[in-house]
Amino acid sequence: MTRISKEGITLRNWRDSDADTLPSIANCKEISDNLRDGFPYPYTVKDARNWLSATRKYRRPPTRYFAIEYNGKLAGSIGFVLKDNIYWKNAEIGYFIGREYWGRGIATIALGMIVGYVFDNFDVERVYAEPYAYNMASRKVLEKSGFICEAILKKYVIKNNVLLDSCIYSQLRPEKKR
Repeated sequence: MTRISKEGITLRNWRDSDADTLPSIANCKEISDNLRDGFPYPYTVKDARNWLSATRKYRRPPTRYFAIEYNGKLAGSIGFVLKDNIYWKNAEIGYFIGREYWGRGIATIALGMIVGYVFDNFDVERVYAEPYAYNMASRKVLEKSGFICEAILKKYVIKNNVLLDSCIYSQLRPEKKR
């Protein structure tokens, strides 16, 4: 069982009992609009149960998902995918925070925690995220967490039937002090 805590924020493994609470933070059009198409809206208890069941298949690498708790309450989700083939030194991260928890710095702290976890536990040199270019809130969170915008990819993704620009933000493994 993985549990990482800092400043009132805890990253922990998902539990079956989270299925009843998850829709209260995930059933938000603004969240769905900023994630990939596999994230439904509206978000129901059935969706939560299906997703939690799917995460059991990924309890070990190459993919890990964690619940984000803020002062003991479920506030969001964060996870990473270890890439393969020629990208095997990379991990892609993704996250969301429930609307009622926006603006509290939770995502920034959680990102720092997950990046540290990835670098401490896996043979990865680069962690990256791909927010939509218009999602300035997520881009600011990434920048506050030490990520650098490497590129803006024009007309790269289609979300809600609209062709959008997407960004690549990354953070490299810190150089070891000699």
